[in-house]
Amino acid sequence: MPLISASDLRDRFASIRLLDARQDPADYASGHLPGAFHADLNRHLSTACDPGHDPAQGGRHPLPPLARFAAQVGAWGIGPDTEVVAYDAAGGSNAAARLWWMLRALGHERVAVLDGGLQAALGAGLVLTAEPAALAPRSPYPADRWRLPLADAEAVETLRHDPSRRLMDARSPERWRGENETLDPVPGRIPGSVNLYWADNLGPDGRFRSPEALRVQYEAALGGVSPDRLAIHCGSGVTACHNLLAMEVAGLRGAALYVGSWSEWCRSPREKSGLTKSTK
Repeated sequence: MPLISASDLRDRFASIRLLDARQDPADYASGHLPGAFHADLNRHLSTACDPGHDPAQGGRHPLPPLARFAAQVGAWGIGPDTEVVAYDAAGGSNAAARLWWMLRALGHERVAVLDGGLQAALGAGLVLTAEPAALAPRSPYPADRWRLPLADAEAVETLRHDPSRRLMDARSPERWRGENETLDPVPGRIPGSVNLYWADNLGPDGRFRSPEALRVQYEAALGGVSPDRLAIHCGSGVTACHNLLAMEVAGLRGAALYVGSWSEWCRSPREKSGLTKSTK
């Protein structure tokens, strides 16, 4: 399973490499699980902080070069034999699921997301520390390509016209409809997309719903389309990974990630729909 419970983490704590994927470095600095390194969404999991970063080319959170991420994974002391758990405080959405997907795409199998996040860990009796994790760097992770499916804007342009394929948007229904857009300069959606909000993957307790419930939810959205003919996007390729994680929990594998997502698409001359007046 790509999820680990807080009680299992507590019982196996000493053998696991923890990565804190909360977006704000100040949150990590003020208190994190002992031994956890900070995986910064903008610096480690994307090129958002790179000089000259242009969201029109790859969206707000483009993937970093493979070699750079492989070197960073090694710097965290992770090799093919390392068991890794990623956590955040947002149900896995920002950005533990993105980190899980990137490690899996790098070729690392032994990685899970902490179900319920930091809140569940504290509820299980784990405590926070402000002490930085001790460095034990290794050589760059051995990887030669991203090993999970990716789609770019051209592929999305093609598949959205193909009735045998499906495009899924993981943003909130309001943003998908073109309402309350506060992150990107143009509201709306990619024409032909279906909407399955990432938050619907979670139950009232902030943990993932059962594999059976998730499977029903995603099979309904797929409408008979095979998972390997699906591409998922969101605003910038982060919460889309939450849906990919939920599909993995449900045993529905093979969907592609469109990393550029709406933040790239909306800045292009490509067709858009569902537009209303932007709040920006």
